[in-house]
Amino acid sequence: MLNKQSKNQTRNRVHDRIRKKVMGTSGRPRLNVYRSLNHIYVQVIDDLNGATLVSASSAEGKKDERRTGGNVASAKDVGKAIAERAKQKGITKVVFDRGGYIYHGRVKALADAAREAGLQF
Repeated sequence: MLNKQSKNQTRNRVHDRIRKKVMGTSGRPRLNVYRSLNHIYVQVIDDLNGATLVSASSAEGKKDERRTGGNVASAKDVGKAIAERAKQKGITKVVFDRGGYIYHGRVKALADAAREAGLQF
């Protein structure tokens, strides 16, 4: 009998394949995306130093003030937020790491919003 892999196991294998090729440096850090069922999280990471430079998520703020993060609108907000925070730190160029997710829906909305707000990738 064949054992079926979960979607998250498959995503992790794809992400490992991507990470063999994509590396963030201090000059061009990696923009990493993690998408959960209810929220979306993004970090700008310098892999050479092992440091997170900037982060943003839909789970930030007080619980009664924030909206649900499992939709495209909140992914756009997070994309704008990460671009603004990165520009404040002097980061304009990044390498996009989709985290093994398909470039569609919330991941694409986040990337497009970050590009519109000034990040180059």
